[in-house]
Amino acid sequence: MQHQQAQQPQHLMNEEDLASTVLADLKRVVREYATAATESTCPDIRQLFTKLLDNTLRAQGQLFQAMQQSNMYNAASPALRQELDKQAQHYQQTAQKTQQQLQQKLGGMMPHGAMMNGNQNQQGHQQPMYM
Repeated sequence: MQHQQAQQPQHLMNEEDLASTVLADLKRVVREYATAATESTCPDIRQLFTKLLDNTLRAQGQLFQAMQQSNMYNAASPALRQELDKQAQHYQQTAQKTQQQLQQKLGGMMPHGAMMNGNQNQQGHQQPMYM
């Protein structure tokens, strides 16, 4: 009686599918690290996630460039400038409304001029705006 070894088909991914899977995973990890960094209250942990985010962004960019050069990545067609401007204006209006609502709700609790003119302080310097 002959012992026959069962042959199992190997399902290997081709290079393009493998690269696309890794690229998608890198994009997901970038989002996770960004969320972790922004939600960290400990400065050391925030710095760690920021460093991980930066390294992952670099790796994602390098893989994207390699895929694009090898014609493995078909970028979406460019968006119309008009549509981008419309979206930017919409987000700016939303940010202004949010700022106004914050100012109304926190008006008595904030130092005078702290929320003046969007994200500018009294000297006109840009301040980071976290929402």
